[in-house]
Amino acid sequence: MSLPSAVLFDMDGTLLDSEKLWDIAVAEFTRSLGAEITAQAREETLGNAVDDSLRKIFDFAGVPEAERDYEEAEKWLSGRVIELFDAGIPWQPGARETLDLLAEAGVPLVLVTNTVREITEHALGTLGRERFVATVCGDEIPNPKPAADPYLRGAELAGFPASECIAVEDSPTGARSALAAGCTVLTVGEHPVADGAQHLGGLTGVGLETFSR
Repeated sequence: MSLPSAVLFDMDGTLLDSEKLWDIAVAEFTRSLGAEITAQAREETLGNAVDDSLRKIFDFAGVPEAERDYEEAEKWLSGRVIELFDAGIPWQPGARETLDLLAEAGVPLVLVTNTVREITEHALGTLGRERFVATVCGDEIPNPKPAADPYLRGAELAGFPASECIAVEDSPTGARSALAAGCTVLTVGEHPVADGAQHLGGLTGVGLETFSR
């Protein structure tokens, strides 16, 4: 069996069931703008960098450009998510076991997320920072997902070409990023999110053969 040189994991929705906590913060923020966010509008923000998510929320709520304070909005949203994360973040089914399986096989693991470093640091308390040889956050690279930069950087930090790495994602934004970088892409979640990716559905019960090349 030939395993990848490294496996690069998205965080929110892939390893951690944290999207539900983001849902709370996003709903509260949108409500403060005088609107109730819909499931479709929320889905369109999944996997996005913070500025892109805020732009879509402001658009949805009909906030005029001149009245949009991105810096203050990001500060509020980040603070609320940190509060929720610190109260405890549930794992996605099978995620912890999958990380352990790959680690035991000697495969380097990298965390690649559009979430900013300040928030990611709070999530690493749950994930265990010792599991990863490197972590890449959305505010640390020139262009966040769906650009290729995050996954190219993750592969670089692992010490391998992206073409030798597998990426695991749950959103169209993230899958497009990993595919653009040249990674082999596995996706999780209820539905396939990108052409060119192999859809697993979930991580429960996966074996090393899932990651064989």
